[in-house]
Amino acid sequence: MNFVKRAGLSLWARKGRTLITLATFLVISVMVLAGVLISGATAQAEQDAKRSVGAEVNLTMDMDQLVGGGGMQAPRIDAATVDRLGALPQVQKYTYSMWDRVILKGKYMLVGGGPVDPMGPGGTVGAGVLDTSLLPDFRSGKFTLLSGEHLTAADKDGKQLLIEERLAKQNGLKVGDKITLTGNDEKTTADFTVAGIYRDPRPTTEPDPQYEINPANMLYVAVGGLSSLGSDGNGPLQVGKATFLLKDADVQAAFKDEAKRVAGSALDGFKLDANDKAIQQMTGPLKSIRSTATLAMWLMGTAGAAVLALLVNLAVKQRRTEYGVLLALGEKKSNLIAQQALETVLVAAVAIGLSSMFAPSLTQSASQALLGREATAAQKKLDSWQAPPPGSTGLGEGTDWDDKPVENADPIGEIAVALDPADLATVGGIGLGIGLLATVIPAGAVLRLSPRTILTKDK
Repeated sequence: MNFVKRAGLSLWARKGRTLITLATFLVISVMVLAGVLISGATAQAEQDAKRSVGAEVNLTMDMDQLVGGGGMQAPRIDAATVDRLGALPQVQKYTYSMWDRVILKGKYMLVGGGPVDPMGPGGTVGAGVLDTSLLPDFRSGKFTLLSGEHLTAADKDGKQLLIEERLAKQNGLKVGDKITLTGNDEKTTADFTVAGIYRDPRPTTEPDPQYEINPANMLYVAVGGLSSLGSDGNGPLQVGKATFLLKDADVQAAFKDEAKRVAGSALDGFKLDANDKAIQQMTGPLKSIRSTATLAMWLMGTAGAAVLALLVNLAVKQRRTEYGVLLALGEKKSNLIAQQALETVLVAAVAIGLSSMFAPSLTQSASQALLGREATAAQKKLDSWQAPPPGSTGLGEGTDWDDKPVENADPIGEIAVALDPADLATVGGIGLGIGLLATVIPAGAVLRLSPRTILTKDK
């Protein structure tokens, strides 16, 4: 009788032990399959989050370098250098900006409310921007362009601006009208055309946290036009920060390396910071349940392998007489080991098949409950964040501006679990691997068996 037929008869004859082994394998298979499914579902959800947010890298001032160098003067970088970085193959769109004080004089008046003349009589902030449509507040939908058009790279050297609707209403301005601005030197003046009117939902009594001005008085100006109002208006255009929207989140590292090579020492005082805060905020709960599922999977796999090894080892001891008879009849030891391995593999295959029938639905329910709790806790933490008082750094209140939640980036609270052939193959490989590993260890005992010793001493 060949060992394949004997394996089948042995499993049928020892139903109790077969069921115990099947139950052990079934638990292992369900846990491993759940871990694989959760890992795949969370990875897909993270990838979807990256696509929805987009890949963004910010060129900003490096405070560590400035403090370490003993100076606190804000660095500037030539716009031409930023343009070269924006032309790199990884970049989809880019913008850069600077800011300076500008003054409204004559018949045009600033909107009242909030701090009184934080930048002197008639003074407000002019933010020079290459492309206003790429500003975070416009991209997120917080700001709305009501009329006109965004400033783009085509307007770089023009004298155009966007104004807030309350400033436009107070001064009777509409798209196409001109407004006169005076530079920070209080001497240089120029006429600017209103290219668009936007809406900022913040009340006039809520100062802008960065510039401490009434948000209704913020002006977004073509970057070249604003530069012409400065004392260095005749020099090369220099900017203070830039934003690069990449074609894919996976090319961030390649873009940073290439940007450092192209810009060289021009990046001194700056850092290239991947703006993955929104992605981290959205995917935090996913990483939590994935780590939990992975840990449970490995613990269950290790414990299951130990239990299976014990069961197989006990089976070998219980079947010493059977093996002694077979060896006395001329059966090869390799066939005995193969029979034991085949019995384990057959039970594992049945367990894996059964687990694939109900594990996905159980995993969906369990992961959804766990993820829902994690997402709720994460959202409560975000909602509890409070900005420090206007003009405060937040250090005295124990508040970090870097912890400010990103808008429109709620923690993900749902995943879709789906079983595909690759997942089943992974579970099959792990399950069969555990089964074979559990068989190999006791197999050493089979190799040491002597039919004469078994038949004379085991009576």
